[in-house]
Amino acid sequence: MTDAGQDGPVGDSRIVDLGGPVHVVDHGGAEHGPTVVLVHGLGGSHLNWDLFAPLLTPHARVLALDLPGFGSSEPGTRRATVQANVAVLDRFLREVAGTPVVLVGNSMGGMISVLATAAAPELVRALVLLDPAVPGPLRRPDPLVGLTFATYAIPGVGEYALRARRLRVGPRTQVLDMLRLCGVDPATVPAALVDRSVALVEQRRDVEGMDRALLAAARSLLRVLADPRRYREAMAAIEVPVLLVHGDRDRLVSVHNARDVAARNPGWRYVELPGVGHTPQLEVPEELAALVLGWLADLPSEPTAR
Repeated sequence: MTDAGQDGPVGDSRIVDLGGPVHVVDHGGAEHGPTVVLVHGLGGSHLNWDLFAPLLTPHARVLALDLPGFGSSEPGTRRATVQANVAVLDRFLREVAGTPVVLVGNSMGGMISVLATAAAPELVRALVLLDPAVPGPLRRPDPLVGLTFATYAIPGVGEYALRARRLRVGPRTQVLDMLRLCGVDPATVPAALVDRSVALVEQRRDVEGMDRALLAAARSLLRVLADPRRYREAMAAIEVPVLLVHGDRDRLVSVHNARDVAARNPGWRYVELPGVGHTPQLEVPEELAALVLGWLADLPSEPTAR
């Protein structure tokens, strides 16, 4: 089947078995270009990439997956922790992408992409991190963000809060509120993409399983950030080229965190986007695509298959 994007189909959709169903959208693209794999963040899905992916396809083959428990990947009995999703991404790169890829991760997807690259560098040609979930100097969080994650962190309370909110507000309000939290003005997003995001929420069969997946992922993400020593070691161990992009208006992951990570990893290229929030692929897709494609064009030629 196909996914309809801003004004029409943007990719071929299918389910692959990676220890359970994983939904993937193949956006197609340049036959002789690199393979780009897009990894969404907490509460996200393949739809997060619909404005950005088509801008890459003249130069690359582009794949976007839904991590288990998110998007159209029904959770089943699988765990949805960061570590479990690192393993899923590893299988996806080996069994679906099939070649060393350009790995692009946003938010939690950035954390997962860092850990996957450090664990199996032969699978990754280059790494692009878009407002990744990274540790940084201790600062008071945005009040709404702090309250949201504090709620998620408490067993029983997080489950109750998600269930109560679902009963109180409809799917459209949930989608619009998530966009605003990420710094996206819903009025700037094509109406068709908002409608598809609402439909995706409505189509979920195992709603309670999706809630469990979101909370498991959020709690494991918070554990990684609470004691980031191994995470920092993984970042330091990465030898492939890395492009770190961060919006200076990000409410979810402070730009100070990104600056700290960039200072600790001086071999990475760091680009700060003024006036941009947590999801540059939705806020400034054209600017981001030009940045990523220009950076990729400057990299050394792709090595022979390993």
